Amino acid sequence: MHSFRYVGKELSCEGVTIASLVKKHGTPLYVYSQATLEDHFGKLHAALEPLDHLICYAMKANSNQAVMRVLANAGGGFDTVSEGELRRVIAAGGDPAKCVFAGVGKTEAEIEFALKAGIYCFNCESEPELQRINQVAARLKKIAPVAVRVNPNVDAGTHAKITTGTYENKFGIAFEKVEGVYARAAKLKNLRLRGLQTHIGSQLTSVKPFEAAVKKLLPLVQKLAVKYNFEFFSIGGGLGIIYNPALASSDAKWWQSAAAKDILTPATYAERLVPLLQPLGLRILIEPGRFIVGNAGTLVTRVEYVKKTGKKNFVIVDAAMNDLIRPAFYDSYHEIVPLTKKGGATVSSDVVGPICESGDYFCKDRPLPKVGEGDCLALLSAGAYGSVMGSNYNSRSLPTEVLVHGKQSAVVRERQALEDIWADERVAGWLK
Repeated sequence: MHSFRYVGKELSCEGVTIASLVKKHGTPLYVYSQATLEDHFGKLHAALEPLDHLICYAMKANSNQAVMRVLANAGGGFDTVSEGELRRVIAAGGDPAKCVFAGVGKTEAEIEFALKAGIYCFNCESEPELQRINQVAARLKKIAPVAVRVNPNVDAGTHAKITTGTYENKFGIAFEKVEGVYARAAKLKNLRLRGLQTHIGSQLTSVKPFEAAVKKLLPLVQKLAVKYNFEFFSIGGGLGIIYNPALASSDAKWWQSAAAKDILTPATYAERLVPLLQPLGLRILIEPGRFIVGNAGTLVTRVEYVKKTGKKNFVIVDAAMNDLIRPAFYDSYHEIVPLTKKGGATVSSDVVGPICESGDYFCKDRPLPKVGEGDCLALLSAGAYGSVMGSNYNSRSLPTEVLVHGKQSAVVRERQALEDIWADERVAGWLK
């Protein structure tokens, strides 16, 4: 699953102890495993080998240049949602011709930049967007490659804030309206109808919703592919990861249950979807983010205080919701372990940060090993939607990020200097 494990009593990333990285770089600290990135990308690529396919990494999960360079070197493309993300791809050595551009609010400037860069396709979310892309392309004397994002109205059964495939969501065009949209788009002279795209949500841990969406869309794709000479069908991303290994590894009887065969792995995903997709004869695009990078990162934090009240044991750490917002935002679970393995009884604890918000916590009432001031904890599976969603709230600087490769480590993002937080601010002239 990942390359973070205890070697003796010391938590290590590949061949490097996390404690040695903390000694060099301090905390809070993000640590990424190159081996995990390559392993997850490689397994997905191998599972889809029977298909002509392209893996477009959804870089919104983690857009660190080093992470992206690893995936570009592996042959990956990128799923982008802004001009900034597309510029990051280029800066990281990625190929714009392997990029799709998604999102409901593309500006004229972004469309123009993407066309000039030579992206593979726009994933279009509305008819006004198709018309805007056509207008920009006409002005530039270009033909814009487009695909309509189809909303299949399939409930992914995930968190409400990361569900995207129902008619209650802002994304895509309703299944029943798609044929008419393509018919009208075909009349726009500066568009090339290159394919069809869908995406139903994030953090799906069962293959069933993917299978349901593909089965529902197949007749439509087959019909439109012939009519408009499609090149590809994109089935989107959303492949989930295991955040709590206790739910997936400790109970042997659980593994024998009927649901176990539906747990999402590259092999399960391919076993159920490849037979459906292969007869299409189209290139298949997928847009995973979290699945590739989620388990490849950890956030390391130092215990500043242990505060005991009549009802609670608060472990106060130096990382906060500005460094990793998922628990505060989604009530998300991250496994939390000490850098040095401890025995003895556990203590029901709340791990909390220093920000002046009651929502600034990483866990509540969780049995954890007894820790004290100066000990360090690792919040595992923090590679996706961690640093990339970071902020300077409470004027806190963004943490150092390190990439590990075997026994090597390198800083891939320097800790932000406090003065840099307000370096672009100015005092109005009349206040001087």
